[in-house]
Amino acid sequence: MAIENVIRAFAGVVILLSLALGVAGSPLFQSTNWLWLTAFVGFNLFQSAFTRLCPLESVLRRLGLKSGGTACGA
Repeated sequence: MAIENVIRAFAGVVILLSLALGVAGSPLFQSTNWLWLTAFVGFNLFQSAFTRLCPLESVLRRLGLKSGGTACGA
């Protein structure tokens, strides 16, 4: 799997999990503070579209994954 696909999948899972833990109507609700994680992931995706800086991409490259195009959903 290409780095870009792993990044998109990881971001999607983190966002869905943090929403499940942070929204009061969810059966998995823990605390509304989990919504900060959702905001962090969204902000990181947004800034990476302009700066091309993505910490997860750096980690995945060190683990040996290959790029298949553009990173961090950009």
